[in-house]
Parts: sequence; structure tokens; C-alpha cells
Amino acid sequence: MDKVGSFDAEGFYEALDAQRQSRRLNWKQVAAASGVSASTLTRMAQGKRPDVDGLAALAAWSGLAVDDFVRGADTAVREPDSLAKISTYLRSDRNLSPEAATALDGLIKVTYERLRSDSE
Repeated sequence: MDKVGSFDAEGFYEALDAQRQSRRLNWKQVAAASGVSASTLTRMAQGKRPDVDGLAALAAWSGLAVDDFVRGADTAVREPDSLAKISTYLRSDRNLSPEAATALDGLIKVTYERLRSDSE
């Protein structure tokens, strides 16, 4: 199966470097401020991809939107389905513990599938 999209790691690194320069920081300071290891940044400079946690930390630190660096044959932005949105909202709700979000997510998915099947 072919991948639908790919991540432009080089473009992300270049944008990250622009953020670093605009803040007048060196890479060691970026590592400390973002919480990623200096070796992650070195690997990225060599064309390697960061792991998902490193990518998330760098995106949060820099304010860059990871979606802006996803490339694919279909450039149209796809809208996630309702269940994906609900799951995302529940897991980001600060009023819910991770366990509560998981429980609600499961309940909603089961109910959704049940009601969707009944309407077909």
C-alpha cells in the first residue's frame, strides 16, 4: 500500500532554524527550551526525522503547524471524521483525566457504531 502523504523534514528543520534565529538562540538553547535532546537536533540537521514526541515538542516550542509540512499527491485538506474530532477533543479536555477521556471515547464510539448501523 502506498503512503498517502509524507513529512517534509527538511522544510520543518529550515522553518525551525528560522524560528531559532529570530529568537537569537543557539541549538543548545533550543534543545533546553523545547525539551528535546541536542542529538535530536543534530540528527535533524543531517536530514534525519525526529521521533513523534520530539516533533511534537519542537512544534509546540516553535509554534509551527506540523500539518504545513505534510506533502502528498492530494493537496486538498481532508476533514477528519466526527469520531476523530470527538476523540481529539476529549483527550485535550483539561477537565477530564486520561482514564475518563478514554472511557467516554469508548462509550461514544460504541454508541456511534450502534446508531450508524441502525440507520443503514
